[in-house]
Amino acid sequence: MTLYTETIIVIGIAVAIFSVCCSALTVRRVKKQILEMSDALEDIKNGNGNRLSVYRQMEETNRQLMTSLSHDVRTPLTTLIGYLDAAHKGIACGKEREDYIETARRKAHDLKEYIDVLFDWFKLGSNEFSMNIVEVDLTELTRNILIDWIPIFEDTQVDFTIDIPDQPFRVQIDPDGYMRILNNLIQNVISHSHADKIAIALSEQGGNIKILLSDNGIGIDKEDLKHIFDRLYKCDKGRSEKGSGLGLAIVHELVEKLNGTITADSVPGEGTIFTLKFPLTD
Repeated sequence: MTLYTETIIVIGIAVAIFSVCCSALTVRRVKKQILEMSDALEDIKNGNGNRLSVYRQMEETNRQLMTSLSHDVRTPLTTLIGYLDAAHKGIACGKEREDYIETARRKAHDLKEYIDVLFDWFKLGSNEFSMNIVEVDLTELTRNILIDWIPIFEDTQVDFTIDIPDQPFRVQIDPDGYMRILNNLIQNVISHSHADKIAIALSEQGGNIKILLSDNGIGIDKEDLKHIFDRLYKCDKGRSEKGSGLGLAIVHELVEKLNGTITADSVPGEGTIFTLKFPLTD
């Protein structure tokens, strides 16, 4: 199977998955709207108009989500098709053709990452979402997660410092959820911060385990910092346009479901620090 064929297959799968996601979202949204409209009408009947305002706000958020999904998927697909058509029709030959196919391959992987984020978000918002809460040693779990990132740090030329104590810190947590939290935060640094240094440290603080993840990137403006955990929010000034605007929103949702907290501090031009806390078991 050629690289061209493999890339075409990836595109086909991505389009199919996106279509399924949109269909599932639409069905779920319609059912939810019917229930919300019934509740809103009952509230208005009883003299409470607040529900209608909330309903309209949710409608606007859903509209923005669908608009963003359409744009963020259509744009990379259009680029993919352009590069692959040029290679397939012989418009690009030799080394240029290889470069076109390699570019298409990278964009296909970007699209897959985007769809993975969408699945996480849809899953979090569904009634079927559940967590497997177990007692684990978070120091050991964190080490195992970070091992897979070391080659990526080296490949992207990001210096890393990892400070994890030898003593165990036991918490009640969903291991997959914690892995997604840490992975999303690190990916956010690599994709958007323009940092060349990242530091991860674990410590005990007041009955909690504290995880600090810091970078020396371009930082986040004070106004943007207020909204970074909002879904679909993207920092505009000096930050990469790549991304769904859902990664940090997913992190925030997961942290809350795991009975933890997350905060962010940043100084433009100096870097950003994310602070996670989870309660230790007795």
